[in-house]
Amino acid sequence: MLIRPAGAEDLTAITEIYNHEVDEGVATFDTEHRPITSWATHLVDGEPLFVAVDDAGVHGYASAFPYRPKLGYRFTRETSIYVAPAGQGQGLGRQLYAAVLAELESLGMHLVLAAVALPNPASLALHHACGFEEVGTMREVGHKHDRWIDVMWLQKKLR
Repeated sequence: MLIRPAGAEDLTAITEIYNHEVDEGVATFDTEHRPITSWATHLVDGEPLFVAVDDAGVHGYASAFPYRPKLGYRFTRETSIYVAPAGQGQGLGRQLYAAVLAELESLGMHLVLAAVALPNPASLALHHACGFEEVGTMREVGHKHDRWIDVMWLQKKLR
């Protein structure tokens, strides 16, 4: 599996992976499909966006984006990783995180945040393995698929 920066040719697959989670999961609280144009902004803005690919196509992606627009948060990024169902459990999350975290460090970022909808033991295990620490849980902050969902925040200091 190759981990590389995403290009315009990957945006359709990224959109499909994300929209599958919109329909089936709770890793995102979006309830409507996100258009392909929303992913193109990562390429335009220069924010990290990596894909895991092989000859069969894109199996997952990792992105990072500003945590909040205020200038005081400029050294903090929030990350997001999604792996297609067929690619889960193969270590792609760790490989994608290694790439996006290295890129964020090279950009001079100080802190990386991740929000995990609970329960999600696989995602928590991934984040712990990548050096994230738990910093708090917001109870019943999201509602999707007819249930209330807690979200745990995790963080990793880069430098």
